[in-house]
Amino acid sequence: MPKPIRMSRRAWVAAWAVLCAACLAATAKLNASSAPDPQPEKSVSAECSERIADIETQLAKAKQEGKGDGVLVFSRVQVGTEDDCRDDLRNHFRGDQ
Repeated sequence: MPKPIRMSRRAWVAAWAVLCAACLAATAKLNASSAPDPQPEKSVSAECSERIADIETQLAKAKQEGKGDGVLVFSRVQVGTEDDCRDDLRNHFRGDQ
């Protein structure tokens, strides 16, 4: 049976220090690379685009008449359906476009 290789305490400490440094570097790299990807911009449906254009027209007309305080907008579609323009309206007029 071969004799085991003996290491000094300094060698063990140095090995552990190198191992810890490598693990910290790998963890930092993984954390940096796991940043969430930006979400692709969702296209607006034709019905919502038409509704937004109509509201823009109303806003322009209100500004010409000197009533540029704003317009109250409601979504026409039932809540929970795929055609609900609520989020599109909110994003467009909040300036998130």
